[in-house]
Amino acid sequence: MSRTRHVGVPRWLLVPALLAGAFVVLPVAALATRISWADFPSLVTSDAALTALGLSLRTSAASTALCLVLGVPLAVVLARSGARWLGPLRSLVLLPLVLPPVVCGIALLAAFGRRGLLGEHLDALGVQVAFSTIAVVLAQTFVSLPFLVVSLEGALRTAGERYDVVAASLGAAPTTVLRRVTLPLVLPGLASGAVLAFARSLGEFGATVTFAGSLEGTTRTLPLLIYNLRVTDADAAVAMSLLLVAVAVVVIGLVRPRGAV
Repeated sequence: MSRTRHVGVPRWLLVPALLAGAFVVLPVAALATRISWADFPSLVTSDAALTALGLSLRTSAASTALCLVLGVPLAVVLARSGARWLGPLRSLVLLPLVLPPVVCGIALLAAFGRRGLLGEHLDALGVQVAFSTIAVVLAQTFVSLPFLVVSLEGALRTAGERYDVVAASLGAAPTTVLRRVTLPLVLPGLASGAVLAFARSLGEFGATVTFAGSLEGTTRTLPLLIYNLRVTDADAAVAMSLLLVAVAVVVIGLVRPRGAV
């Protein structure tokens, strides 16, 4: 069986590459030196830790599902439609990537807060969004949606439209082409985007604390618990940080390219 040959890289790239890797790995590894490992199991299995972790996992899963429902159609339209107004729309969709998370939270309050653009009408109907678990999901979705859209749109553009055109020429309806041809071709890109969206949701802090607050059992996710503990219990904060790092490593490991060693 033939093996893929690699061109290789210039040797001078190894130094900055190693420095970049060390710059990322060193601070994370330093966490392991700041904790008593004998106390680690009891710290990460406390009621507050398990409650916050469970809430983080549930809301991240919900926000990822919402990203799929909203982001897949948006990515397909951005990649396949040639309308001129899609350029400004793409820029707006990518805004959460560059906006400070606190600004994202303030924007969500302006839209869904009790006196917000939509929140005022929802409040009149007895539906309160801000400072609830729903607010956590919305905050996570707002900041993670661009990750899924960018990943899937890139996969769609790379795949091209050859097979779509063939399927359409054989009489397949647009919905059938999307379901039977387009999405199966870009499934790895879709899966990567979904995992990245989940990871971004899992680590979200600024928009969540601004829009949803930090209510134990309701909106206090693991990042918010870590922030609170850093003042009252530094050892517990480090332990929770390591727990979050471990979960994030597992999640991000799922997007490893196929065929990678």
